[in-house]
Amino acid sequence: MNNIKFDFTGKEVLVIGGSRGIGKGVVLNFVAANANVSYVSKKPMYETIENLKHFSCDIEKEKEIQELFEYFSKLDILINVAGINYCKKINDISAKEWDNVIDINLKSYFLIIKNTLGIMKKGGKIVNVSSIAGRHRSLVSGVHYVSSKAGIIGLTRQIAYEVGNRGINVNCVCPSQTLTDMLKESMTEAELEKLAQSIPLKRLASIDDQVYPIMFLCSEEASYLTGSILDVNGGQL
Repeated sequence: MNNIKFDFTGKEVLVIGGSRGIGKGVVLNFVAANANVSYVSKKPMYETIENLKHFSCDIEKEKEIQELFEYFSKLDILINVAGINYCKKINDISAKEWDNVIDINLKSYFLIIKNTLGIMKKGGKIVNVSSIAGRHRSLVSGVHYVSSKAGIIGLTRQIAYEVGNRGINVNCVCPSQTLTDMLKESMTEAELEKLAQSIPLKRLASIDDQVYPIMFLCSEEASYLTGSILDVNGGQL
């Protein structure tokens, strides 16, 4: 946990998309902060860890999402971080692929939050992970990805408005390029360095750089933040 200390003892946390990258960092850091963590991915990604449970769920299917929530009677924190991306130009994107990206990156967030609110009657934290692409544009990602990430921002603001009177905080983070395994595998060292030098802070984000703002938004110290869109991008916007 480095120099930042969070304590989520007794909190029930659900992470959608907790198998790799930022999602994996969220899972492991909340476990380290004494939370009871459940995560959704296609298959279990960790050895047996106390206070950590895995659930398999196809988040494109509303029925499976509804069945997932039958396991929960209490939920304090929800973090939506699952997503897919295809780097294609508009003329190469089919309607089927468009639907696939929107269903996973945006529609699933709507369905998951809707089910969460049935449990989170009063008080709680919801954090949605969008992207710098949703705030601006992308040099490589397709229009379906960018549209889905922009949609997450609108979703966040509207739900925050609707549930604020229930003491539920709904916020969003917009990460920039982050040193995940996926990014390292997709770019050479020279390309990564060139990208880093284009950023005002002159470095790419670490996973922890993205995880700690998420944890802050889930803490009581952020109790007056709702409907906020937090840019975690090294000054790129």
